[in-house]
Amino acid sequence: MALSNISVPFQFPPLPSSSSSSSNFKTFFSPSKLFPICCSKSPSFSAADKEDDGGTAAAKPPRRLSEQSSWEAKDSEGKDYLYRLGAEADNINITVGARAGVIDDLFVGDFLGKDSDIVFDYRQKATRSFEYLQGDYYIAPLFMDKVACHLVKNYLARLLNIKIPLVLGIWGGKGQGKTFQTELIFKTMGVEPVIMSAGELESEKAGEPGRLIRERYRTASQVVQNQGKMSCLVINDIDAGLGRFGNTQMTVNNQIVVGTLMNLSDNPTRVSVGQDWRQADITHRVPVIVTGNDFSTLYAPLIREGRMEKFYWQPTREDIVNIVSRMYEKDGISREHIVSIVDQFPNQALDFYGALRSRTYDRAILKVLHHFVKCFYIG
Repeated sequence: MALSNISVPFQFPPLPSSSSSSSNFKTFFSPSKLFPICCSKSPSFSAADKEDDGGTAAAKPPRRLSEQSSWEAKDSEGKDYLYRLGAEADNINITVGARAGVIDDLFVGDFLGKDSDIVFDYRQKATRSFEYLQGDYYIAPLFMDKVACHLVKNYLARLLNIKIPLVLGIWGGKGQGKTFQTELIFKTMGVEPVIMSAGELESEKAGEPGRLIRERYRTASQVVQNQGKMSCLVINDIDAGLGRFGNTQMTVNNQIVVGTLMNLSDNPTRVSVGQDWRQADITHRVPVIVTGNDFSTLYAPLIREGRMEKFYWQPTREDIVNIVSRMYEKDGISREHIVSIVDQFPNQALDFYGALRSRTYDRAILKVLHHFVKCFYIG
């Protein structure tokens, strides 16, 4: 093997004589001279030397810490994953390096289970599955057609060459069952929505509600991507949080929320939550459903036809009879009695008949209590 190309190992310079001053000693061993020598590369071999060695000195890929280590992971653009997470503003991703299979198994113990964050699954559950809706409820066909068509149409948006509004606005009188009918449809279709209320549309921090809407929208998109289930974003009573009533004040958060919803309608696949903009960050299109009583109090460009499809819900007499019949079905009341009740109290919302049923149970419970009191004092 040729040794002509091997670099000569470093030799310390001769020590200065005793007559030399201390300044000369500092000059020989100054950091500016020692640093390039100490940090020089190891002896290099030429291509001919590698062939003479039989290829033993062939170039090898850099050794990774572990195949499961997230310290050297790359994102979709080939950049360092942890560096990108650190560069993002207000990063709240706590799952990196906290679960088995993500970090080295050396640091995954069994005393708290394989997941170091033992309450992660419960705290991160942002969707609704409606297990509490037990029983046979009536769903109005017109309501079902409108909601189901809006959901499916948005999931097929990339296959249809038409303009599809992202938002479905369901509005109508109070107590007409808008929210309850929507939840029944979600349970029937197997949809796991992310639900917000009007109380979350205002905050003491400027911009927080708009950011929350974008985060919930991306959460619904992750349900579609990771679980393979249909999902949507639901905002109940939106006019209570964004509507203008009398002399109410328009705040910065109101403007940002309106702007966020308008931007979602115009760009449903590009949603940022404040991190560095990435060209490869594409979000699944997720339909949005909002409910309210009076949409005339909302910002007019938000409810225009291109962005929001509006559905006025006013149940007919047949719908009311069917819904109340299912409500009283367990009580053994016939449909003829339900029809007489509806005719006796016309032009009433559905919540009136629910309150009427609750008052019936109140009277029955009071009778039982009076009976026990009489038996206790007489006995």
